[in-house]
Amino acid sequence: MAKKVARQLPLKLRTGRKTDVRAQFAALCWRMKNDKVQICLVTSRTRQRWILPKGWPMHKQTPANAAATEAYEEAGVSGEAVDFCLGVYSYHKPQKVGNAPIVTMVYPVHITHVHSKWPEKKQRRRKWMSPQKAAKKLSEPELRRIVAAFKPNKIIR
Repeated sequence: MAKKVARQLPLKLRTGRKTDVRAQFAALCWRMKNDKVQICLVTSRTRQRWILPKGWPMHKQTPANAAATEAYEEAGVSGEAVDFCLGVYSYHKPQKVGNAPIVTMVYPVHITHVHSKWPEKKQRRRKWMSPQKAAKKLSEPELRRIVAAFKPNKIIR
């Protein structure tokens, strides 16, 4: 008997305080080039660190679709988002007063189109690299493990 995977429903958002633990959705943007997996990283706007495109939940969008929207806005890439969480990592986002704890869920996005123009092009750099090289450029240990272990054929659709 085949396993049935539950479909992710769009989210309904409520407001919270800035110091509450908050959720973000990240896009692990990938493509195949010369039979090898490539991962797309972008630089953060302020410190120019290498990161995955990520952002806040969006009303009436699934987490995977919100991640795909961020991939377009931050990296200028688009493709098929899959409602399968690859893993979760946490970090502290600097705020005007203190740091906000963030839990980020990572969703795969199979890239089918790389745009030459996109909303945040002037604020970020985009680079494609192997999963192992991408993992080394990331700061968060949990995210490094998720990226280094990524295998497209293991995605449950």
